[in-house]
Amino acid sequence: MNFNFFGATNELEGGITEIAEELGVGLSGCGCGCKCECTVTIEVTQKDGADIELCYSEGKARITYDKKHHFFRAFGLLVENIKKGQNSFCIKETPKFTMNGPMFDVSQGSAVINVKSAKKFLRQMALMGLNMLMFYCEDSFDVKNQPYFGYMRARYSEADIRECDEYADMLGIELIPCIQTLAHLVDVLKWYEVYSSIREDDECLFVGEEETYKFITDVIKSATAPFKTKRVHIGMDEAWKLGRGSYLSKHGYTPITEIMKIHLNRVMEIVRSLGLKPMMWSDMFFRSIGNGDYYQPDVEIPQSVIDSVPPEMQLVLWDYYHNDPDFYEKFLIQHRKFSEPIFAGGIWTWIGFGPHWDRTFRSTEAALDTCKKLGIKEVFVTIWGDNGTEAPANVNMLGLSLYAEHGYCDKLDMEKFKERFEFCTGAKYDDFMLLEDLDNTPGVSSTAETSYNPSKYLMWQDILTGLFDKNSEGLPFDAHYAALAEKLKACVGRNGYFDEMFRFYYNVANTLAIKAEMGLKITKAYKENDRITLETLAENELPELKQRMLALRESHYRLWFDLYKALGWDVFDMRYGSLVTRIDTAAREIKDYLDGKLEKLEELEEQRLDYNGNSGVISYANYFGRIVSASRIAPFC
Repeated sequence: MNFNFFGATNELEGGITEIAEELGVGLSGCGCGCKCECTVTIEVTQKDGADIELCYSEGKARITYDKKHHFFRAFGLLVENIKKGQNSFCIKETPKFTMNGPMFDVSQGSAVINVKSAKKFLRQMALMGLNMLMFYCEDSFDVKNQPYFGYMRARYSEADIRECDEYADMLGIELIPCIQTLAHLVDVLKWYEVYSSIREDDECLFVGEEETYKFITDVIKSATAPFKTKRVHIGMDEAWKLGRGSYLSKHGYTPITEIMKIHLNRVMEIVRSLGLKPMMWSDMFFRSIGNGDYYQPDVEIPQSVIDSVPPEMQLVLWDYYHNDPDFYEKFLIQHRKFSEPIFAGGIWTWIGFGPHWDRTFRSTEAALDTCKKLGIKEVFVTIWGDNGTEAPANVNMLGLSLYAEHGYCDKLDMEKFKERFEFCTGAKYDDFMLLEDLDNTPGVSSTAETSYNPSKYLMWQDILTGLFDKNSEGLPFDAHYAALAEKLKACVGRNGYFDEMFRFYYNVANTLAIKAEMGLKITKAYKENDRITLETLAENELPELKQRMLALRESHYRLWFDLYKALGWDVFDMRYGSLVTRIDTAAREIKDYLDGKLEKLEELEEQRLDYNGNSGVISYANYFGRIVSASRIAPFC
């Protein structure tokens, strides 16, 4: 299939070439409107404020568009419908949002998306009609004058960002820097001797200190320099101990509202001096009033708090927990007392290996339908990387497609959404949906309300001291994961670019098919003095588990180095390495016990308790150090 474009194409030429290659279609003709031998001739018209209009008949098409990303969505719709065998059609879409796209967390885990993968995501985003991308960077970029900022962690160079920014601009996508200027800086402030003068506590900056604002100036200048945009997200959320550390020692007790006002005014001086247009998370203003909770839709906001926010500051409401449209309506109206807000939802892929589609879909529908009802024009979707980022970045493309389709309709058409996702990505919708079963296991009643993540804690927990064994009793996890592994194995080979991801997920399920109940099996055989079963476990099943674990590590390694920068993989090498070593230790201890070298297996003599006092499948057990051992490993593990 070949295409020839003429009309308003000057700003589109580079992007057309990239998107055509992504779609596997050809380009022909000189672009001047002459009669070239090509399958489809497309007349392109740019019109300010226009809806997307696409008409096709008898090898000729017409596209009218406003913004550049609207054109690429229209081009994708054209190719999609022609490939479906449509001989004549007209499509008209009214964009609902002026900003819509993802924010990828590249700091809180250990995974930083590499430039090659970023470009792949940008092409698929352009086909979907998204027009914004943020990389959430706490310390994942180079900062001049700050050599310990991001030291020995994966991060972007200025050249990396410029390359991504130029590429995104070609596709009509705005890259916006997203940083932190108050809290969430644990990976910077851990260099406590280097940054002793600017530390409030382990993760928050010391407000009011001149050295603090010299540091913030360096950070903001370096963060924004490579970008075309003047917009910047300055963070400032979840400063849990603000005013309770160094500030309290020096100044005595001061209300959080006052400290926030002092700090925001100083940061705004920097922002204004650089001609930037800022946005920030809104939660600290709500946490400082009422009961201290963020989500207080009915709380009365003091005028003094409203006045403390500079008029040019946009507040970002972040929420991915609620499924009730009434909540979003009340809370967005509360935010409008400050200024016109931005809404940020979430794709639930940050609490382990698997995505939580049910929770993602329900919260997204409630939130975005409400945004459209209220006329909120700017939205984005957060993709956090908490504690390791087990879920690969490209699994989020289903969630991005969900946001994209919401952006061009009053009410989501599920069939169109599925078709659009499959066209824009080349993947199978039903195969992506299978991945939710990594955590939608026996014992889970509702994935939309609670963040269950058995795939993570069953994978990382120790075999001999399983902290979650009591919670797993009587639940057929092995059978569940064995059946899922067979289904995921069939997905490999039919999902194109995502085949390596599905191979990884097959290995996750295949490993859990043995490991999920291994600790229970060993403990049961030991308690019953079943020496034959203990010998079988040590001689056969534990070695098999080790081989599956090594196969999982190998597939994860290949996927990681395809998607991410190398730094950060060390975290998973350590995790897989410790598991493999503990498998060896378990087999050795069992053999020594059977041979009479050990009088007993002390780990198995310990009574198993419900994890943290909670029975059944556990919700949000997301910290490796609290999964793998009851002994102290690190405070932020």
